[in-house]
Amino acid sequence: METIAESFSLGGFWMYIILIVSIIALGIIIERCVFLFFRYNINAGAFMAQIQKLVMSNNIDRAIKLCNAAPSAALARVVKAGLTRANKGEIEIQNAVEEATLEVIPLIQKRTNSLTTLANVATLMGLLGTIVGMISAFKGLEVVSADKRQEFLGRGISVAMYTTAFGLIVAIPALLVHIVLSGVTKKIIDDIDQYSVKLENLLIARGKGALPASEQRGE
Repeated sequence: METIAESFSLGGFWMYIILIVSIIALGIIIERCVFLFFRYNINAGAFMAQIQKLVMSNNIDRAIKLCNAAPSAALARVVKAGLTRANKGEIEIQNAVEEATLEVIPLIQKRTNSLTTLANVATLMGLLGTIVGMISAFKGLEVVSADKRQEFLGRGISVAMYTTAFGLIVAIPALLVHIVLSGVTKKIIDDIDQYSVKLENLLIARGKGALPASEQRGE
């Protein structure tokens, strides 16, 4: 049974290109997982429940400190921007929240979509290796002696099959991880959209002294 190293060697030059693509994809996957699952993410419902209670008790400073406790969380950064303008006018609160949102969303979406591009590159490199391998195999049949034709054909087919397989081995996991990361990205952005509007309404109502009775009771 051939080892992985032997299979890689049989695949030829194209295997190295696909290997480079796989290393880049792996680096992006690790980096995005760390940021999306551990740095930018937060339990939005529980976090905003605490923020609401502090705002309702007119304790803006403690609410800001709560945001500072999770400085990397995307939602916390947006909420903090609104809280720092809590005593300003409606327009200033909305502008602060919108500006913070525009700053964090590109960071959340950064590099995730490149996984699809890398998956396509790995697949195409595999297919290109397949085509080149088949061309080499059949072209060689015309120039080699009869006793070497089988060996030459087998070598060309090896390049074709191994590059295709390796390209798909890289591409399929990259696409699957992209689906997962895209889902997490969407959730974080949806939380920001939902709770930033709620924060704006809460702070504006607070400024006007028109908070609903249900909110004053923390319901």
